[in-house]
Amino acid sequence: MQLKYLTGYPESVLNQIRAAISQETLGQFLQKKYPYTHDIKTNKALYSYVMDLKSQYLRQSNTLSKVVYDDKLDVLHQALGLHTYVSRVQGNKLKAKNEMRIGSVFKTAPPEFLNMIVVHELSHLKEKDHNKAFYKLCTHMEPNYHQLEFDVRLYLTYLDIFGELY
Repeated sequence: MQLKYLTGYPESVLNQIRAAISQETLGQFLQKKYPYTHDIKTNKALYSYVMDLKSQYLRQSNTLSKVVYDDKLDVLHQALGLHTYVSRVQGNKLKAKNEMRIGSVFKTAPPEFLNMIVVHELSHLKEKDHNKAFYKLCTHMEPNYHQLEFDVRLYLTYLDIFGELY
């Protein structure tokens, strides 16, 4: 069984996940660990949520002009969220804007998963690459970042195989 969201993890971990899938206990595990979904359903609410986190941890970083759920993001290619830097010519000036797009699959996800994705994308405001400084910033904003990233991968695996969870 191909576990595309979990490539790079040790075979022993993958075998445990395969067993949970075949015994159909992965969904129960996720629902027990994350029993609730968040109520941030609109782009306006998402923008407010992201800006609150940004002002708490990254006051000095670049501004965000747009934050939206995007149903065109392809989670199959591991794009759960996207931070873009858009440059536009307006008259004789070059205007640059930062935008954040979150995969719409996270509209009905647990709040911890949405938070992990937002923290990841906010970290790109300061660190463009996935390097040590990037992950240090992620864990500064969300101390449980690495566990949540793994659990998001489990969640996406579940959705891919079984469909909706909540």
